[in-house]
Amino acid sequence: MALRRIQKEYKDLMAEPVANCSAGPETEDDLFRWKGTIIGPTETPYAGGVFNLNIEFPPDYPFNPPSVTFATKIYHCNISSRGAICLDILKDEWSPALTIEKVLLSLCSLLEDPNPDDPLVADIATLFENDRAAHDAKAREMTERYAS
Repeated sequence: MALRRIQKEYKDLMAEPVANCSAGPETEDDLFRWKGTIIGPTETPYAGGVFNLNIEFPPDYPFNPPSVTFATKIYHCNISSRGAICLDILKDEWSPALTIEKVLLSLCSLLEDPNPDDPLVADIATLFENDRAAHDAKAREMTERYAS
């Protein structure tokens, strides 16, 4: 069942790509491991960056969420230095009605609108809330260094 669902989602993504995002299997013989890419949204400190993702679907997908991590370093209060992501739909708020397309859209949204109230990296969240200009400068610097 998981394999059929993953194949359908891949077919749907190929037929109607998501703006500024892409994802697909690493290899043709393992549809449970994907690579993804997000282009940093304009008018954010991540603009112009190309952020790579690792996506792993569990055997019981869609009843449990995929594991998604950033492979590209990013300065973001909801993404750890190891690429772990603090996003409710990848944890407690997952629903089988969600798709990898919705996950990609949510990640783009997270880059546009960080959530400092539920941070994975408290220091970055504090800087975001107290000195937005310094936060954005550091995020731009990291984007230029690692995502260009």
